[in-house]
Amino acid sequence: MLLFLILAAAPLTTVAEASGWTKTGRYDEVERLCAAFPKAYPGKVKCERFGTTPLGRPMLSLIASADGTFTPEQNKAKSRPVVMLQGGIHAGEIDGKDAGFWLLRELLEGKAAPKSLSAVTLVFVPVFNVDGHERFGDNQRPNQRGPEQMGWRVTSQNLNLNRDYVKADAPEMLALLGLLHRFDPVMYVDLHVTDGAKFQHDVSVTFEPQRLGPAAMQAQGRALRASLFPKLEAGGHQPLGFYPAFDDSDDPQSGFTAGWAPPRFGNAYWALHHRFGVLVETHSWKPYAVRVKSTFDVCEGLVEEATAHGKEWLTAARAADLEAMKLGGTDVVLTTQATKVNKPFDFQGYAYTRTRSEVSGKMWVQYDETKPQVWKLQVRDELQPALVVRAPAAGYVIPSSHAALVGSRLQAHALRFEVLKKPKLQLAVEHMVIDSSVRAASYEGRATLQVNGSWTAGREDLFAGSLFVPIAQPHAEVLMHLLEPTAPDSLVAWGFFNAHTEQKEYLEDYLSEAFAREQLRDPAVKAAFDERLKDPTFAKDPDARLRFFSMRHPTWDARLGLVPIYRVAVSPAGP
Repeated sequence: MLLFLILAAAPLTTVAEASGWTKTGRYDEVERLCAAFPKAYPGKVKCERFGTTPLGRPMLSLIASADGTFTPEQNKAKSRPVVMLQGGIHAGEIDGKDAGFWLLRELLEGKAAPKSLSAVTLVFVPVFNVDGHERFGDNQRPNQRGPEQMGWRVTSQNLNLNRDYVKADAPEMLALLGLLHRFDPVMYVDLHVTDGAKFQHDVSVTFEPQRLGPAAMQAQGRALRASLFPKLEAGGHQPLGFYPAFDDSDDPQSGFTAGWAPPRFGNAYWALHHRFGVLVETHSWKPYAVRVKSTFDVCEGLVEEATAHGKEWLTAARAADLEAMKLGGTDVVLTTQATKVNKPFDFQGYAYTRTRSEVSGKMWVQYDETKPQVWKLQVRDELQPALVVRAPAAGYVIPSSHAALVGSRLQAHALRFEVLKKPKLQLAVEHMVIDSSVRAASYEGRATLQVNGSWTAGREDLFAGSLFVPIAQPHAEVLMHLLEPTAPDSLVAWGFFNAHTEQKEYLEDYLSEAFAREQLRDPAVKAAFDERLKDPTFAKDPDARLRFFSMRHPTWDARLGLVPIYRVAVSPAGP
């Protein structure tokens, strides 16, 4: 009854706030508040449905601006920076939803980041994984303190949305990518809760550009951190600039490696667009009230920074877009790795014991939260290139047989392409034949590949309906991550073309045996076979030994392993 009276008196108060931050509301609360905010603040808030989940639920966003600058076109015309806050991609980690509604109300009242909504437009997605949010239950994150009930990590299709940004399999992701690319936020903030050890730090804020990305934006990113973190510390927080996962999960003394994720993750994906991709992770062992306040304060701080510097960020981002148009024929870093340089770091932890478990046989760490300690640890946060690929001079060509598949992903990522109309073209291209691959059992619903291969010159016949994808476009790095086979989140790596790695035609063993004996009459073939037999693995593999000869037979598929993505030095698109 008391909760009903509070909500009746203050229609913009959340269940979480009314409960003293012990509960969180169901999704009908998001629907109610999305409708209520525009009524309470006419001309300053818009509720927009931007998608529908597989179970038919609406995906909602609230767009806030003091002067009614709501549409992407209006923001672009005014060079108005957009900040997007997103909650509930992992719906059990729901701090962002309740903190976001609280912050939105305070921004509109001028109590938080005063006058910010006159300088920036805020797009707030309370819950990204809506179906997962409604898979409600008790203690679904047993290493997390509150709320009393919460949603589920993955979608109704059992997909983890924070692994889906590039492959874009989930309908929810396609909807969110549409929202992102329409509004083009200069800062995209993804709100989470950590897993892992017990320690004193209450929040981590990781983002790029800062160590990576365009030089001008790296400098802006370092300035953003230098301004934001002292404000958080002055407010009683203990922020971290890296995700606090030990190098050895059961040994706190192993320290941390602050690398950078591939673009399957949202913050990394958006940073590739020359905008700030921010990951906020509150610490799961803090009470819900503490976590929501941490999220509130971080988001308020980020909005304040965008208010002060958003136009500068936007100018630098657009300049970087223009520079990316010139990537053709240059070396592009697709992945990085941390160097071995260790930096000392005072980490605020707790006393702990580490003993051998008689149950599992593993090392068992037990923390004593009554005894704060400072751990003298090492952090490796310097990055160096790991995978460097030379961009094609003109772009990529996709044969018509795969145009629909690849074209749908290009459209999802707002990447430009042209449909070739000539009935037939023979082009000089670069091919890649996969020379080895490791197929995973299953990861996010796909059999993934770890691909090795190199580009070689060749010719291909292309037919009407094939696609030409120019490298000269603002987000060429995203394009390369999608189409370069060796990139960790490429369509090839995600298993979109696995059929091309499968041998479909073959010789029966008795025919291979006979053909092998014919081939061995050739001294050159015999010498090559004898050389291969020096490899013990090959020598012990009967199938590999017969394959050595089958590959010389006229029926061997010369296109086995050929990736249906080609690179071109000259555009095949004509008038």
